[in-house]
Formats: sequence, structure tokens, C-alpha cells
Amino acid sequence: MKPLVAEVVGNLSYRLRHYGVNVNELSGDQTSSHQQIDETQIIITTPEKWDIITRKSGDRTYTQLVKLLIIDEIHFLHDNRGPVLESIIARTVRQIEATKEHIRLVGLSATLPNYKDVARFLHVDDKKGLFHFENS
Repeated sequence: MKPLVAEVVGNLSYRLRHYGVNVNELSGDQTSSHQQIDETQIIITTPEKWDIITRKSGDRTYTQLVKLLIIDEIHFLHDNRGPVLESIIARTVRQIEATKEHIRLVGLSATLPNYKDVARFLHVDDKKGLFHFENS
């Protein structure tokens, strides 16, 4: 996962540099200072690293800044990464409910036959917030 994070950071940094958007990596190998985080608009991280960061209930340095959480490959909920993804999502939903701050949750997958179940877990309103695209 760490090489994928580095690849996405490089790709997005290159594409968004003209707009003044800073992309930063948080992984087991990379750490960032408070100043670097303050100057960052997009953080790319592994589920395991975000799980560790969001467990620190007293330190909300990162989590209070989040307005959009995109979970790519959300079909891993049914894989060995499932418990980590579940805890990240549950913690984010709890934060939304407790603080009344709006954080958009987006789950992406190319293969998700039970997308309606996952949408319910993400608290998605299936009438206006659920998008499913067929092969065509």
C-alpha cells in the first residue's frame, strides 16, 4: 500500500500544482509537521495509518481538518483490511454525529455487488447520494 500511496501523491501533486493544491503523504515511512499539515489540502494515507491517527481521541489535529474522506477499494471491507476500514468509517460517522460537522464520505470500488449494504453502512441516502454505474 505504501508504494501506491507514494504513486498517488506524485500523480496528484503533478496534476494539481498549477492550482496551488498541496498533496501530502502520511504512511509508516512518512511523517509531517503541524506546519506541513496546515499547508496541505489533500492527504493520501493507508487505512492502517489513518486508523492509528484517528484513534488518538485527544489529538484531533488531522481529523478536525477533514471535510472529505475517500475510501478507494472499499470492497476490502470483506477482506483482511475490513476491520480497519470499518473502524475508520465508524469513527468518522461518530465524529460527524458528535460534532455536527459535515464530512463527506465517498466509497469507491470497481467490484461491489452489495453496494446498497455498503451505502447503508456509510449512512448514504440512496435517493440522492448513492451512485452505481453498470459496465455499459
